[in-house]
Amino acid sequence: MRVLDRRTLNRAALERQLLLRRHAVPVRDAVGRLVAIQAQETNMPYIGLWTRLASFRQRDLTDLMTARTVVRGSILRGTQHMALAEDYLWLRPLVQESLLRGRRAAFGGATRDWDLDELAAEARRLLDGRVLTRPRLAGALAEVWPDRDRQALGWSAQALVSVVHPPPSGTWNTGGATPFALAEDWIGEPLRRTGPAPLIRRYLAAFGPASVKDFQVWSGPRRMDAAFEEIRQDLEVYRDESGVELFDVPGAPVPDGDVPAPVRLLPAFDNLVLGYADRSRLMTDRQRRAVCEGSLTHPTLLVDGRVHGVWRLRHDRKAGRAALSIDLLAPLPDAAPVEEEARRLLSFAAPEAVHEFRVRDSR
Repeated sequence: MRVLDRRTLNRAALERQLLLRRHAVPVRDAVGRLVAIQAQETNMPYIGLWTRLASFRQRDLTDLMTARTVVRGSILRGTQHMALAEDYLWLRPLVQESLLRGRRAAFGGATRDWDLDELAAEARRLLDGRVLTRPRLAGALAEVWPDRDRQALGWSAQALVSVVHPPPSGTWNTGGATPFALAEDWIGEPLRRTGPAPLIRRYLAAFGPASVKDFQVWSGPRRMDAAFEEIRQDLEVYRDESGVELFDVPGAPVPDGDVPAPVRLLPAFDNLVLGYADRSRLMTDRQRRAVCEGSLTHPTLLVDGRVHGVWRLRHDRKAGRAALSIDLLAPLPDAAPVEEEARRLLSFAAPEAVHEFRVRDSR
């Protein structure tokens, strides 16, 4: 069985994640390849696609959302993601249990005596044929159950019922209350139930070689060993330097560890950073603690494929200024490519502003 070192695993991850070079592929194809893109923060999916694709424009993603080709909703790990509408239809039922697990952790005590089936049915009735923000939906549910906590009502409905968040919510620089629409209504097709095998294969194509635990951390479902065993004969099997078994789809690229990797600026909660339980292919344990703080995953700077810092973009639209600052977690072999990439991002995110760039060594 072939043993893959960390540098080889790093290059494989970068290749699968479209990060060894900017690709000239349609945005729709890129979203499908990545399976789902973390979308907790409004602008981050746009930056994640910008850093992967050649000539990406903000309207490219917004147009797909408006056309209902890409949808935004709670999917992997119970958090906001963007995915192709056709993928959402089978992804949401597959991860439903992990969404319910998160709901129980947050509101299980407050909702202990509730009839959740009744709540879900009422939420579906209220959303039938219309879009309501979470506060409006919670308020309408509170008219039926006036003694119940409105926050628990709104968040429970989001976990119990398959909903998406129609644009302009989630588009570039757009905030505000989150709107809910029934997924079947918005997409125009019914949800589909499937086993975990399709998601395992899609994950490995986008993140492999990877372990069962890696898949579980990325997706949310637990106890997936048996599901991997069912399709083992259809997969490539490797080991890492610690002896952990890694799986992959046959024929997927595993580049040599010496393949050059360009400087990249990854957004908060990026696929690459959250795609593994073992993130040693990307960063040290000390760096991981700086990047992943509680529920936050900071934007990261990659140099030679590994984390070298975290970054922050501040755009003061009123003053017409935008500043990108980097806090280093490892020394830069050459600062010039980092500044060049930072100024590209500033031009993408704030083209009309006066740009500032700063690097600080926070080690």
